[in-house]
Amino acid sequence: MTDTLPLFPLGTVLLPGGRLPLHVFEARYRQLVSDLINDVVPDRRFGVVAIRQGWEVGADNVDSLHDVGCSAHLDQVQQLPEGRFDINSTGEHRFRLLQIDHHAAPYLMARVEWLPDTPPERDSESLRERLTMSASAAHQRYHATGLRGGSTPRLDEGAEVDELAYALADDCVLTVEDRQELLAQTDPLERLRMARRLLLRESEFLRELRAVPAPLAEFAQHASVN
Repeated sequence: MTDTLPLFPLGTVLLPGGRLPLHVFEARYRQLVSDLINDVVPDRRFGVVAIRQGWEVGADNVDSLHDVGCSAHLDQVQQLPEGRFDINSTGEHRFRLLQIDHHAAPYLMARVEWLPDTPPERDSESLRERLTMSASAAHQRYHATGLRGGSTPRLDEGAEVDELAYALADDCVLTVEDRQELLAQTDPLERLRMARRLLLRESEFLRELRAVPAPLAEFAQHASVN
Protein backbone atom coordinates (compact mmCIF):
# COMPACT_ATOMS: atom_id res chain seq x y z
CA MET A 1 0.00 0.00 0.00
CA THR A 2 1.44 3.40 -0.98
CA ASP A 3 0.76 6.90 0.28
CA THR A 4 2.10 10.45 0.01
CA LEU A 5 3.79 12.19 2.95
CA PRO A 6 5.63 15.45 3.56
CA LEU A 7 9.14 14.71 4.79
CA PHE A 8 11.07 16.14 7.73
CA PRO A 9 14.71 14.94 7.42
CA LEU A 10 16.48 14.84 10.76
CA GLY A 11 19.77 13.75 12.25
CA THR A 12 17.98 11.16 14.36
CA VAL A 13 15.72 8.13 13.88
CA LEU A 14 12.12 8.22 15.05
CA LEU A 15 10.78 4.84 16.17
CA PRO A 16 7.11 3.80 16.33
CA GLY A 17 5.68 4.94 19.65
CA GLY A 18 8.59 7.30 20.26
CA ARG A 19 8.21 10.94 21.27
CA LEU A 20 9.68 13.66 19.05
CA PRO A 21 9.98 17.20 20.43
CA LEU A 22 11.24 19.70 17.85
CA HIS A 23 12.04 23.39 17.70
CA VAL A 24 11.07 24.44 14.17
CA PHE A 25 12.77 27.57 12.81
CA GLU A 26 13.65 26.92 9.15
CA ALA A 27 11.19 28.56 6.73
CA ARG A 28 10.14 25.44 4.80
CA TYR A 29 9.45 23.47 7.96
CA ARG A 30 7.59 26.37 9.53
CA GLN A 31 5.40 26.15 6.42
CA LEU A 32 5.02 22.40 6.96
CA VAL A 33 3.83 22.90 10.54
CA SER A 34 1.40 25.57 9.37
CA ASP A 35 0.06 23.21 6.70
CA LEU A 36 -0.34 20.43 9.26
CA ILE A 37 -2.25 22.73 11.62
CA ASN A 38 -4.54 24.04 8.89
CA ASP A 39 -5.31 20.62 7.35
CA VAL A 40 -3.49 21.41 4.09
CA VAL A 41 -1.68 18.19 4.97
CA PRO A 42 -4.30 15.66 6.12
CA ASP A 43 -4.37 13.84 9.46
CA ARG A 44 -1.55 16.01 10.94
CA ARG A 45 0.84 13.32 9.67
CA PHE A 46 4.34 13.73 8.26
CA GLY A 47 7.30 11.47 7.63
CA VAL A 48 10.60 11.52 9.51
CA VAL A 49 13.70 10.17 7.75
CA ALA A 50 17.22 10.12 9.11
CA ILE A 51 20.07 11.82 7.30
CA ARG A 52 23.10 9.65 6.73
CA GLN A 53 26.10 10.70 8.79
CA GLY A 54 28.28 13.29 7.11
CA TRP A 55 25.65 14.37 4.58
CA GLU A 56 23.34 17.33 4.21
CA VAL A 57 20.02 17.20 2.40
CA GLY A 58 19.89 19.26 -0.77
CA ALA A 59 17.88 19.38 -3.96
CA ASP A 60 20.31 17.09 -5.76
CA ASN A 61 21.29 14.92 -2.82
CA VAL A 62 18.37 12.64 -1.94
CA ASP A 63 20.85 9.77 -1.54
CA SER A 64 21.73 11.30 1.83
CA LEU A 65 18.42 10.02 3.25
CA HIS A 66 17.94 6.55 4.68
CA ASP A 67 15.28 4.71 2.72
CA VAL A 68 13.22 3.57 5.75
CA GLY A 69 11.51 6.16 7.92
CA CYS A 70 8.63 6.53 10.37
CA SER A 71 5.45 8.56 10.12
CA ALA A 72 4.73 11.01 12.93
CA HIS A 73 1.48 12.50 14.23
CA LEU A 74 1.61 16.16 15.26
CA ASP A 75 0.25 16.22 18.82
CA GLN A 76 1.05 19.63 20.31
CA VAL A 77 2.08 22.96 18.85
CA GLN A 78 3.29 26.12 20.56
CA GLN A 79 3.70 29.14 18.30
CA LEU A 80 6.69 31.34 19.08
CA PRO A 81 7.85 34.79 17.92
CA GLU A 82 9.12 35.19 14.34
CA GLY A 83 6.96 32.32 13.07
CA ARG A 84 8.86 29.62 14.94
CA PHE A 85 7.22 26.62 16.62
CA ASP A 86 7.86 24.15 19.40
CA ILE A 87 6.08 20.91 18.55
CA ASN A 88 5.64 17.44 20.00
CA SER A 89 4.88 14.45 17.82
CA THR A 90 4.54 10.68 18.22
CA GLY A 91 6.00 8.00 15.96
CA GLU A 92 3.42 5.84 14.20
CA HIS A 93 4.23 3.52 11.28
CA ARG A 94 7.31 2.58 9.26
CA PHE A 95 7.57 3.30 5.58
CA ARG A 96 10.01 2.87 2.71
CA LEU A 97 10.79 5.79 0.41
CA LEU A 98 9.80 5.17 -3.20
CA GLN A 99 10.03 8.61 -4.84
CA ILE A 100 10.80 12.16 -3.70
CA ASP A 101 9.18 15.28 -5.13
CA HIS A 102 11.03 18.59 -4.76
CA HIS A 103 8.44 20.75 -6.51
CA ALA A 104 4.99 20.00 -5.04
CA ALA A 105 5.61 22.03 -1.86
CA PRO A 106 8.30 24.19 -0.21
CA TYR A 107 9.31 21.06 1.73
CA LEU A 108 10.06 17.58 0.38
CA MET A 109 7.13 15.33 -0.50
CA ALA A 110 7.50 11.58 -0.95
CA ARG A 111 5.60 8.62 -2.25
CA VAL A 112 6.06 5.85 0.29
CA GLU A 113 5.01 2.28 0.87
CA TRP A 114 4.06 1.19 4.36
CA LEU A 115 6.33 -1.42 5.87
CA PRO A 116 4.50 -3.94 8.09
CA ASP A 117 6.19 -6.64 10.14
CA THR A 118 6.83 -10.04 8.60
CA PRO A 119 6.11 -13.36 10.37
CA PRO A 120 9.12 -14.59 12.39
CA GLU A 121 10.96 -17.63 11.06
CA ARG A 122 10.56 -19.27 14.47
CA ASP A 123 7.76 -18.33 16.80
CA SER A 124 6.04 -19.68 19.90
CA GLU A 125 4.55 -18.31 23.09
CA SER A 126 7.42 -19.69 25.16
CA LEU A 127 10.00 -18.14 22.84
CA ARG A 128 8.29 -14.76 23.09
CA GLU A 129 8.24 -15.00 26.88
CA ARG A 130 11.94 -15.89 27.06
CA LEU A 131 12.90 -13.04 24.75
CA THR A 132 10.75 -10.59 26.69
CA MET A 133 12.34 -11.62 29.99
CA SER A 134 15.91 -11.51 28.67
CA ALA A 135 15.41 -8.15 26.95
CA SER A 136 13.81 -6.68 30.09
CA ALA A 137 16.72 -7.99 32.17
CA ALA A 138 19.17 -6.31 29.76
CA HIS A 139 17.19 -3.07 30.16
CA GLN A 140 17.51 -3.29 33.97
CA ARG A 141 21.21 -4.03 33.67
CA TYR A 142 21.64 -0.98 31.45
CA HIS A 143 20.07 1.29 34.07
CA ALA A 144 21.98 -0.40 36.89
CA THR A 145 25.13 1.26 35.54
CA GLY A 146 23.84 4.47 37.13
CA LEU A 147 24.84 6.75 34.27
CA ARG A 148 21.24 7.25 33.14
CA GLY A 149 19.85 7.99 36.59
CA GLY A 150 19.30 6.12 39.79
CA SER A 151 16.08 4.26 39.03
CA THR A 152 14.88 2.08 36.17
CA PRO A 153 11.91 3.58 34.31
CA ARG A 154 8.86 1.33 34.18
CA LEU A 155 7.96 0.35 30.66
CA ASP A 156 4.36 -0.12 29.63
CA GLU A 157 3.44 -3.56 30.96
CA GLY A 158 0.80 -3.87 28.24
CA ALA A 159 3.28 -3.35 25.42
CA GLU A 160 3.15 -6.05 22.78
CA VAL A 161 6.28 -8.07 22.10
CA ASP A 162 6.25 -6.59 18.59
CA GLU A 163 6.59 -3.09 20.08
CA LEU A 164 8.89 -3.82 23.02
CA ALA A 165 12.15 -3.42 21.09
CA TYR A 166 11.17 0.13 20.14
CA ALA A 167 10.36 1.02 23.76
CA LEU A 168 13.68 -0.39 24.97
CA ALA A 169 15.65 1.39 22.27
CA ASP A 170 13.96 4.71 23.00
CA ASP A 171 15.12 4.38 26.62
CA CYS A 172 18.75 3.87 25.60
CA VAL A 173 21.37 6.15 24.06
CA LEU A 174 22.08 4.58 20.68
CA THR A 175 23.71 5.74 17.48
CA VAL A 176 21.67 6.72 14.45
CA GLU A 177 22.95 3.57 12.71
CA ASP A 178 21.78 1.32 15.57
CA ARG A 179 18.33 2.91 15.66
CA GLN A 180 18.05 2.76 11.87
CA GLU A 181 18.86 -0.94 11.88
CA LEU A 182 16.13 -1.56 14.46
CA LEU A 183 13.64 0.49 12.46
CA ALA A 184 14.35 -1.43 9.26
CA GLN A 185 14.08 -4.88 10.90
CA THR A 186 10.67 -6.38 10.04
CA ASP A 187 10.99 -9.62 12.05
CA PRO A 188 9.64 -8.58 15.50
CA LEU A 189 11.48 -11.31 17.42
CA GLU A 190 14.79 -10.63 15.69
CA ARG A 191 14.21 -6.94 16.46
CA LEU A 192 13.83 -7.79 20.15
CA ARG A 193 17.02 -9.88 20.06
CA MET A 194 18.77 -6.93 18.44
CA ALA A 195 17.55 -4.53 21.14
CA ARG A 196 18.75 -6.93 23.84
CA ARG A 197 22.23 -7.14 22.25
CA LEU A 198 22.45 -3.37 22.00
CA LEU A 199 21.45 -2.88 25.64
CA LEU A 200 24.03 -5.41 26.82
CA ARG A 201 26.70 -3.80 24.66
CA GLU A 202 25.92 -0.33 26.00
CA SER A 203 25.83 -1.65 29.59
CA GLU A 204 29.35 -2.99 29.26
CA PHE A 205 30.53 0.24 27.68
CA LEU A 206 29.04 2.32 30.49
CA ARG A 207 30.51 0.06 33.17
CA GLU A 208 33.97 0.39 31.62
CA LEU A 209 33.53 4.14 31.36
CA ARG A 210 32.78 4.38 35.08
CA ALA A 211 35.89 2.37 35.84
CA VAL A 212 38.41 4.62 34.06
CA PRO A 213 41.01 6.24 36.36
CA ALA A 214 41.04 9.94 37.27
CA PRO A 215 40.94 12.47 35.74
CA LEU A 216 38.82 10.75 33.05
CA ALA A 217 36.52 9.30 35.72
CA GLU A 218 35.14 12.78 36.33
CA PHE A 219 33.91 12.93 32.76
CA ALA A 220 32.48 9.42 33.01
CA GLN A 221 30.39 10.41 36.05
CA HIS A 222 28.82 13.36 34.25
CA ALA A 223 28.55 12.14 30.67
CA SER A 224 25.83 13.82 28.67
CA VAL A 225 22.98 11.61 27.45
CA ASN A 226 22.38 13.85 24.43
